[in-house]
Amino acid sequence: MSISARIRNFCQGHALQAPILLGPMAGACPVGLSIAVANAGGMGACAGLMLAPDAILKWMADFRAGTSGPVQINLWVPDPPPHRDAGRERAMRQFLGVWGPPVSDGDADTPLIDYATQFAALMAAKPDAASSVMGLFGEAEVRALKAAGIRWIAIVSTVRDALAAERAGADAIAVQGFEAGGHRASFASETAEAEAVGLLSLLPAVVDAVRLPVIAAGGIADGRTLAAALVLGASAVQVGTGFLRAPEAGIAPAWAEALGHTLPEQTTLTRAFSGRAGRGIATDYVKASAAPDAPAPAPYPVQRGMTRPMREEALRTGDLQRMQAWAGQSAALARAEPAAAILKRLWDEARPLLPA
Repeated sequence: MSISARIRNFCQGHALQAPILLGPMAGACPVGLSIAVANAGGMGACAGLMLAPDAILKWMADFRAGTSGPVQINLWVPDPPPHRDAGRERAMRQFLGVWGPPVSDGDADTPLIDYATQFAALMAAKPDAASSVMGLFGEAEVRALKAAGIRWIAIVSTVRDALAAERAGADAIAVQGFEAGGHRASFASETAEAEAVGLLSLLPAVVDAVRLPVIAAGGIADGRTLAAALVLGASAVQVGTGFLRAPEAGIAPAWAEALGHTLPEQTTLTRAFSGRAGRGIATDYVKASAAPDAPAPAPYPVQRGMTRPMREEALRTGDLQRMQAWAGQSAALARAEPAAAILKRLWDEARPLLPA
């Protein structure tokens, strides 16, 4: 199939005018950003990780009030219960106390929102697509999605997991290269760094291995990177960091400003914020956390709970050096433009680069 036919088929199947999906980014996906992306011809995204069921339903109601465009709701498939180590957590609380407010014993026990109720809210919200990350939807969930006509986009970071997603009934595979900002889409937390593969290698390998449409994610922030992904076999792309400087994203000004001059080598994979590997700006806190004498991060979500006081204070004070400033390796390509202008520019820049 030609590149143009592949793109056209995907866009027609998902009601898109351009083969661009907003990457679901927990805490950085306000409904206004998705409305702007969808109205410009792309697909919006609701990152459900930190949203209670009623918040998911309200997010979708607000989205539908602003646009009839397509949208995905993304859910983080739960990790196994973490192994707790009291001594390790005590050392981490002491370390974090140097960087922010005191961390209480209870912070480590901050619960996640119940996944089953989130999935029920997803079904009630009736998005155009549901995307899974950190694992696959279960058999009953897949049956429910198919019965409701909701397409399943499985986000993966290895060929192995792409094949598993195809066998499980996914409708499309979103392939995340290690360039991507935020958490690694790794099914197993322990192997996230060891199996980190760049999109240039991962994308064609997955395209060759599966029969499903493939969406490329990671390092795509201008027309050149978008066109390259399509030439390598993607039917569409998913852009996260490239939209973060849009005013509709509403992220902290210090974070948005830093993205514009963060070079690829100034980002790094770190477990310092959540206990799960994620790519962000190599700030003072991130560097200190990687020092030989720093305590090892606790597992997810224990580390996430313990860093909450520091992260919240960093946002209040605008302190980038302690902020959870996720960033992909192409962050410097992101522009401070309205989301609609970003989407239009990406597609306008990419089209002349594609083979006729």
